[in-house]
Amino acid sequence: MIRSRLKSFRYAFQGIKGLLLTQANARIHLFLATLAIILGCVFSLAATEWCLLALAMSAVFAAEAFNTALERLTDLVSPGYHELAGKAKDVAAAAVLFSAMGAAAVGLILFLPRFWALLAGGN
Repeated sequence: MIRSRLKSFRYAFQGIKGLLLTQANARIHLFLATLAIILGCVFSLAATEWCLLALAMSAVFAAEAFNTALERLTDLVSPGYHELAGKAKDVAAAAVLFSAMGAAAVGLILFLPRFWALLAGGN
């Protein structure tokens, strides 16, 4: 049982590696998530704020992973152009956009007041 659990983790990490190596948007999300973590450290986020940030970032990565999986599966079952395949891909991409907009909103809510306070303080 432990070996099968370890294998499942290995497959998941292979998926993360493949996602980051093949998907430019996933690398952009990784950069922005890293920036958010750095800003969270600089501004000393509270535990609840870290939780919101972690949920927002994980939602974006999950949506990106599901989108990539759906695109690959769609390409497998429908290698030629099909209108419904295109619509499925569009909706999956919309899910990534929704999650990214939500994460951006969380980031703005958490960091914008801190930036304003920093600017207002003159430091």
